[in-house]
Amino acid sequence: MNPYIDEDLAILAEQARRFATERVAPGFLERDQTRVLDRTLMREMGRLGFIAPELPEQHGGQGLGCLAAGIIHEEIARADLSISYINLLASLNGQILAHHGKPEVVKPWLTKLTQGEILLAVALTEPGGGSDAANLRLKMERVGNHYVINGEKTSISAADQADAVVVFARTGSVDSGAHGVSAILVPMDLPGITRTRFDCHGQRAIGRGSLFFENVKVPVDHLLGEEGKGFVQVMRGFDFSRALIGLQVLAVARVALEETWAYITQRKAFGQPISAFQGVTHPLADFDTQVVAARLLCLQALWLKDKGAPHTAEAAMCKWWAPKLAYDVVHQCLLTFGHGGYDRGSMEQRLRDVLGFQLGDGTAQIMKTVIARTRAGRAAVPV
Repeated sequence: MNPYIDEDLAILAEQARRFATERVAPGFLERDQTRVLDRTLMREMGRLGFIAPELPEQHGGQGLGCLAAGIIHEEIARADLSISYINLLASLNGQILAHHGKPEVVKPWLTKLTQGEILLAVALTEPGGGSDAANLRLKMERVGNHYVINGEKTSISAADQADAVVVFARTGSVDSGAHGVSAILVPMDLPGITRTRFDCHGQRAIGRGSLFFENVKVPVDHLLGEEGKGFVQVMRGFDFSRALIGLQVLAVARVALEETWAYITQRKAFGQPISAFQGVTHPLADFDTQVVAARLLCLQALWLKDKGAPHTAEAAMCKWWAPKLAYDVVHQCLLTFGHGGYDRGSMEQRLRDVLGFQLGDGTAQIMKTVIARTRAGRAAVPV
């Protein structure tokens, strides 16, 4: 029994797991090699209603709530963390567009997003800074009915694959800090945009890269939120994605543990299964306990969001704890498998994949600062 997952959500989870097992898992290792995101899978997910199901029907969703999105998200991540990025980016960007975009502009994008026809990305990080919004330098100036964008974004997930990107750019002076940063939806087929792709350690099917903007003209009505307030307004939606990331990486840890518990009952040493040795089972028992607890925290954060209750601290806890825990879990599982785990295969790929979330989407240090500010007050924790 799980206090956050009722019968309807359990049925939804089973449907998502069946799809993930039959359609997503078989290409897990191949996509890591080819670094190609399977758009056919993305469209299938859209037809099944697995992409941004929390969005209301008028925005192309099903109005199922954020817990439903999380339940689907973790089932896809069990099969392939890179493919589950489709869910993560759709839910994050879907919330941003639905809450802060002009309906006549964002509705076509949201419809295609939930149908799995397009992929949206978020561009915040720059060569000189990411979490520190005061250091953002990408410039956006209004000229008539357009904004003209110049500068560079880097370490952007799906940079070379996204059809449009939510870009954070400076419309105010550098002295204005976060309050001079705006958000805008930028279609990636506009003139003046070039893209690169990195050769990353993990999450290779989704990839990361840089975006370069040279006098890129974007219609004024593509602005998200108010000018100069985009960072402050739009970043509130990141609480949702932080909880989703927690479930995403913990799903990888859970399946690694399941495989390892099964393996140790079959592998023998000194005439008995290695599960007979406490040195083998106790580390797994420790990690299994922590994974169950961390997953409950992530589900609680999504439950709070569905209730309209504050969940910033809980979401930040999910974001710093779960990626570190997932990495440690998969590492232990890999060691337990011995040379079989060290060989190129599913376990070592999982280790590479979950590591990335200790780097991107907000570091542990930033998340702990968010928690401290929530508990003690921003004035008491100014930096």
